[in-house]
Amino acid sequence: MFSDINNYLAYQGLKYVKPEKAGAEADAMMAFKAQGQAARAEMTTLSKALSQALPGFKMDRVSNWADQAQIGRPHFWTYFHDIDDDYDEVGLAIRLYGQKDNFGISVEVSFIERKKSAETLAKQAKVLDVPITEPLYYWVQENGESHREEGTESNRLKLLSELADGKIRKVLVKKDIPMAKVMTIQELVPKLLEAFRDLFPYYEATKK
Repeated sequence: MFSDINNYLAYQGLKYVKPEKAGAEADAMMAFKAQGQAARAEMTTLSKALSQALPGFKMDRVSNWADQAQIGRPHFWTYFHDIDDDYDEVGLAIRLYGQKDNFGISVEVSFIERKKSAETLAKQAKVLDVPITEPLYYWVQENGESHREEGTESNRLKLLSELADGKIRKVLVKKDIPMAKVMTIQELVPKLLEAFRDLFPYYEATKK
């Protein structure tokens, strides 16, 4: 089912040029675009199947296959918000990670940066109010760069302190679900739903 996503991961970071401007690379650029569109279609099919299993949530659009600079961006994401929420609220999201032949979906409690309000970061910070155990983990943004920290109580307390001191900007809570290009949607969706259940206490904390 996910062969197009798997194949498009090889395009990560490559520059797309319109075929009419690409000269000898025109055919390669056409293949680039076609692969990006096919991979995004697979991600959309998955997101819609997951959305059907998430009553009370609305699905945002799947991210594009290239960014505004026309750089290949195969690590697609899709946000899910409470049906009554605006899009500046903290939500739940799925995000593709990894490289070709070694990839998966991470489920996370996070927000859409371009739609955040003045209150969004403070709401996101409340994920640190809830105790954590592995395999859940933190994804921490510090000085414009992000890094992973294991889901331990000592890290939770450390991150609370660093957030209060302004050392870090935001903390996401995530869980990774490994995938295979031959995996079916029927096999993957229950694993994603389990991750949603695991992360739901952190999502609920952002509403308090």
